[in-house]
Amino acid sequence: MVVPGLIFLFVFAYIPMYGVLIAFKDYNMFLGITESPWAGLIHFKEFFTDPNFVSVVRNTLAINGLNLLIGFPAPIIFALLLNEITTSKFKRFVQTISYLPHFVSWVVFGGLIITILSPTNGILNFILVELGVLSEPVNFLGEADNFWLILVSGEVIKGLGWGAIIYIAAISGVDQDMYEAATIDGAGRVQKMWYVTLPSIMGTIVIMLIFAISAILNTGFEQILVLQNPLNLETSETIDTYVYKTGLQQMRYSYSTAVGVAKSIVAVLLLLLANYASKKITDKGLF
Repeated sequence: MVVPGLIFLFVFAYIPMYGVLIAFKDYNMFLGITESPWAGLIHFKEFFTDPNFVSVVRNTLAINGLNLLIGFPAPIIFALLLNEITTSKFKRFVQTISYLPHFVSWVVFGGLIITILSPTNGILNFILVELGVLSEPVNFLGEADNFWLILVSGEVIKGLGWGAIIYIAAISGVDQDMYEAATIDGAGRVQKMWYVTLPSIMGTIVIMLIFAISAILNTGFEQILVLQNPLNLETSETIDTYVYKTGLQQMRYSYSTAVGVAKSIVAVLLLLLANYASKKITDKGLF
């Protein structure tokens, strides 16, 4: 039963690793990978000395830092609160509604965000002006300072329900005798949530946190490209979008591959570091 999965992994994950050689060559699509001349580490040096390097790395780390600070605990809190709902029909309804945004593409979801925040016909501007919070409509996506918060808020809303699934599954495996013992000891619902549920799923939380830290250079591509415009480019240009524009649109395949390899190396180092820190602090980790 495992063989089909292993074959899929080998074909689509391991065989393409041969393409990493492009990062060390002046790749020419007509010559192919093997015949293209070697370039050494020149493409890596080109990226690290690029004038835009500091800004794109800053934006990438800032967006992921905010997402880690806000977006990571959000599904955990949602799963804990959802577990406290005793009415099964209402619980299923809330779960279904929270899952729906995940199945909407970022093109559609981003379009909804743009429409809601529009300075001309956006409902948010209309409400704020009517309440007297704003004297006139504001182009939220046209101000670079707003981009990080808008993007992270959109990602939290879109991924809240889907991200909570693994924590809901972990909570369902908690021994019910522990809740009964806590009830006998006089613990309330909040106390049982804090002293029983949360410690019981701590292993899952730690593993997901390690994965989140290792992916801190991956901001995602679709959501940023959809919400990006010339007015917010100062804070919206990340490594992924920059590589797409300079590496792929300009057909600089070696350059874009080099950036991808550099990101992968950093991701592995962050994974090992996060796992080491987790083992030291909580005695839990991936390995």
